[in-house]
Amino acid sequence: MMKLELIKPPAGATHKKQRVGRGTGSGRGRTSGRGHKGHKARKGFSHSFNFEGGQMPLARRVPKFGFTHIKSIYPEIVNLDKIEKNFEENTVITPDVLKAKGVIKKTALVKILGKGEIKKKFEIHAHMFSDTAKQKIEKAGGQLINIKQGEKK
Repeated sequence: MMKLELIKPPAGATHKKQRVGRGTGSGRGRTSGRGHKGHKARKGFSHSFNFEGGQMPLARRVPKFGFTHIKSIYPEIVNLDKIEKNFEENTVITPDVLKAKGVIKKTALVKILGKGEIKKKFEIHAHMFSDTAKQKIEKAGGQLINIKQGEKK
């Protein structure tokens, strides 16, 4: 039967701890592996993660403008009253059509909101719809088509 206290690691798996600062004969005497002078030779030395030896760190060298974070792309909002006012009945409304009419500026993300009344029947393609907009469009006999956000139309 095998006993836990008799199990030993394989040969070469463990090493003796290197004792530093114990004289020149130890191989780790005098400067004890720290080299000569400088910050790193001193006790209590620590530097920040972005320290580059006194050189201006990358985070401070890079310009701080002209960057659009992906999370800050907000949807263009279109209310039902604008759709009712700008389009004829049985029109297929896509983000490109909305842009051509001047209702929106960008076609990246479009959200339809339920402000206003809608009496005409439309087929509306958009990335997002509010619940009230869905109800009002379906009540008027219209159709909703949800565009996937990675897809281009």
